[in-house]
Amino acid sequence: MAKPVNCPYFYGDYHRGNNREECRLLAANPRNSRPWRRKLCDSCPVPELLMTSDCRDLLLEAEVKRVLFRDQVVVTFAVCAKHMLELDDPMHCPKCAAESGSAPD
Repeated sequence: MAKPVNCPYFYGDYHRGNNREECRLLAANPRNSRPWRRKLCDSCPVPELLMTSDCRDLLLEAEVKRVLFRDQVVVTFAVCAKHMLELDDPMHCPKCAAESGSAPD
């Protein structure tokens, strides 16, 4: 049985016999990535990234890539929407960290 999905990008419609699920982050991807399957949510880095990043206004792009004979969700682009800053590391926005006082000295 699959784990429950705790991700703001996951959408499931089960109303009145519907059984439709999708990842809205990957659906909005401008590139053609590999097809999404529900099983990819179990190893997706996005939910943990959104919880642990010091940037509260994080916008992401991701795609499904083939990594070591398996499909995986890979974050390809990250932006801090508050400061309009492209981030090299989606876990850390230097301007958000400076505002919150958690920036390294």
